[in-house]
Amino acid sequence: MKEVDLRHGVFLVPYHSLKEDPTMCIHRDLELTEWLDRLGYDEAWIGEHHSGCFEMISSPEVFIASAAERTKRIRFGTGVVSLPYHNPLMVANRIILLDHITRGRVMFGAGPGLLVTDAMMLGIDPNTQRDRMAQALDLIRRLFLGEVVTEKTEWYNLSEARVHLMPYTKPYPEIAVASSVTPSGGRLAGKYDFSMLCLAATDRSGFDALATNWQVAQEIAAEHGRTMDANRLRLVGLVHIAETREKAYENVKFGLQDFVDYRNSLQPGRHVVPPGQNLVDYFNENKLGVIGTPDDAIALIKRLQGKQGPFGYFLQQSHDWADWEATKKSYELYARYVMPYFRDANKHRASSLAWANENGARFDAQRKEAARLMNAKHEAEMAAKKKAEERARPN
Repeated sequence: MKEVDLRHGVFLVPYHSLKEDPTMCIHRDLELTEWLDRLGYDEAWIGEHHSGCFEMISSPEVFIASAAERTKRIRFGTGVVSLPYHNPLMVANRIILLDHITRGRVMFGAGPGLLVTDAMMLGIDPNTQRDRMAQALDLIRRLFLGEVVTEKTEWYNLSEARVHLMPYTKPYPEIAVASSVTPSGGRLAGKYDFSMLCLAATDRSGFDALATNWQVAQEIAAEHGRTMDANRLRLVGLVHIAETREKAYENVKFGLQDFVDYRNSLQPGRHVVPPGQNLVDYFNENKLGVIGTPDDAIALIKRLQGKQGPFGYFLQQSHDWADWEATKKSYELYARYVMPYFRDANKHRASSLAWANENGARFDAQRKEAARLMNAKHEAEMAAKKKAEERARPN
């Protein structure tokens, strides 16, 4: 089994309140990708939604093309392209174009479509979405590999279809499938050796399904003579941190209630806060994420590792719980304290300091002895110089 190194990123849904100017919000999302790039985050996944009033990005590909021009090293993923809403050939061509534009910094995340309202506007039966996702994903993979496809279904018709440009990344960009509660994502990941995006790792149902869905993926991979690589397993969770818990609690008064109200409007009863209970306490006590300090974020990730086992990436789900400056500070504190903890970045620094402390008395004595000898040498040289000058002086 490969060693699993935890890396870090963001899942940019995004969530923006109806109280704010939408244009400013979009540009702030672009600015966030620049900030994450400077802080050393590994990747950012960009969502696709068409009816979620908080979730405003309708084309992750367009957003990624703009963000890639503003950044240097961070990788971008579509998080996710809702495949039943698109012709598979069009999706394949857009991802390949992005692969060339970014010179390999793009990842292709695919899903069935999360918001039922999106499907309703397109006249799509939600019961068909997961099957259509699987159908489209198989076809897109074949197109990525250069196959010529003639295929007619109830929702698309391709005649001698092929991509006119092969991927920049060989054989094709990393493909990840969305997984939350149902096993559909795990089944596809295991069948095709795709990565997994566990989008609801800190939700109650999503957390409970983590190990089960990974097991499904492993079992199906084994049927195809493969093993799943945990380095390509990504877990998404909710985090806001500050220097103290008190400060974090104060920060999220800005927008946590709006976030909860929006989620409840999409899924009634998703967050039922008992009368009289503080919203932050409800969130933390039910382990729906972390509002606290870097140490609390570390504890959350350890809890996920305890449930899931090793996994390759922890992705913070973006939100506007706090104002912009406090939000940027939260990402900065995570980069300063949480990231280095999981890669043992200070292990050898700490070892070096411990070695110095353990030998402090001995080294100090040697330092003092060296200083004494230097002073003695200097005094001897000055005395010899003085004597030489006296001998050279005329009588």
